[in-house]
Amino acid sequence: MDRRQFLVSTAGGALAATTGAPADAQPAGAAPAQGSREPLGGQPPPGSAPSVKDFDYQIKYHRAFEAVLWNMPAIAIFAFRRAAFADLGMQDNDIIAYSAPATPRLEAITANSSTPYIAAYTDLRKGPVVLEVPKAGPDGSVYGQVVDAWQFTIADVGPSGMDKGKGGKYLFTPPGYKDPIPKGHIHVASPNYRIALAFRSVRAPGKSVEDAYHYAQRLRMYYLSEAASPPRQRFVDPANQRYPTLPFYDERHFADMHEILSVEPVKEQDKVMMGMLKSLGIEKGKPFTPDDTAKRAMRQAAIDAWFFLQQWFDTEMVKRVYWPDRHYVSLLQTDANRRFTFTYDDRIDLIERAAEYFWCTYMPKELGVAPATHYMVALADKDGKRLEPGKLYKVDVPRDMPVKQFWALTVYDHATFAFIYSDSNRTTLSSYDLDKMRKNPDGSVTIYVGPRAPGGLESNWLPSEGKRPMPTMRFYGATDAMNNKTFKMPDFELVGT
Repeated sequence: MDRRQFLVSTAGGALAATTGAPADAQPAGAAPAQGSREPLGGQPPPGSAPSVKDFDYQIKYHRAFEAVLWNMPAIAIFAFRRAAFADLGMQDNDIIAYSAPATPRLEAITANSSTPYIAAYTDLRKGPVVLEVPKAGPDGSVYGQVVDAWQFTIADVGPSGMDKGKGGKYLFTPPGYKDPIPKGHIHVASPNYRIALAFRSVRAPGKSVEDAYHYAQRLRMYYLSEAASPPRQRFVDPANQRYPTLPFYDERHFADMHEILSVEPVKEQDKVMMGMLKSLGIEKGKPFTPDDTAKRAMRQAAIDAWFFLQQWFDTEMVKRVYWPDRHYVSLLQTDANRRFTFTYDDRIDLIERAAEYFWCTYMPKELGVAPATHYMVALADKDGKRLEPGKLYKVDVPRDMPVKQFWALTVYDHATFAFIYSDSNRTTLSSYDLDKMRKNPDGSVTIYVGPRAPGGLESNWLPSEGKRPMPTMRFYGATDAMNNKTFKMPDFELVGT
């Protein structure tokens, strides 16, 4: 008797001993016992039936659902590029330079509205690209990231970046580039062809927003082949334009996915997914050709993925509070290596990766143990109840906040993670606005979030317009008190409806 026969035989004997049944008797659904005329395995248990009738739809739906999670970092960054070209009339190497902090017309995931934004896009299939960054100093500085097509940071830029605030010429080269690198350049080899950047133009002490705008216009971006005589830099200011950068959660999600995958190299780790996408009409080097079943499946899968990730925040993120006795969660949720790739030796954590890029864009390459900036999202009030639409909340901002630069409270719509449109277009109140707000006797300020301002306190109010609010407090230049958690941000409190 071999080991396999022994295990089957003894299992049958044990069953007889405990139930009084014959050793060769089988419970319903059990595998055939030793001595039966059926092989072990190879088919479902007796009496089984399929749970679905339309396997074509079922397979395509599941593949589409997993594809949304898998592709979240890439789709979120591609949406910026798509909108820039379609809605702003941009081309590769043009530079967006906002002349003012963003308003709700910048429809973007958890954007900043305290400092003017800078953004640009390019395609390295046309050759290496030079990005000239000005030196940080009394006129200002830029801070931000350059990301690849999967939105993974390939270069941090600015005082905490590769240039250390000294400025210089970054040179971005495409996959497989072998030519010599010109002297005097900061070389960054991109694993993908399409790259993007987003910087903040940070005001120097005593400087204005207008100064920050003009400082941003010192940037230059051009192909290395044009370096001998760079073209005149084109800047685009969308301060008064709608810039709709949010991903779509319907069948259009997959048209964008096809556009991405048609351009970028396929990593070894993604080949299985690429094989599954073929059944949805997404195939590298071929037109997007989904059949009617795939179209139905893709639409529903994108919708369901949105609902799944929203639910994930309500069940998982609340477990990750920054202070155990408060209800704030960091916007920056890293992997175990304090990075944002969620790639390990044995796996890629798709759900964690999808969740982070669902509500955040342009993360740094690595998050230090004492980050210079914290982004704290209030998911619940002081009683642990989630913040609801249509209700009025307040939070007391202490006089001595743990920041070297400034603090800013921004309210987003939890459904989109974007700014909320309102008559005032006010999205943020910050320490820059203290002279306009009513202060408490101890020097703190109380900020209200809700559909209407309390009487006489409009200057201390951020409108929620009936949306489920997601207030986010930013700490710029965080001090030790923030990093070691000796400072605790007061929770939001329900005032009324």
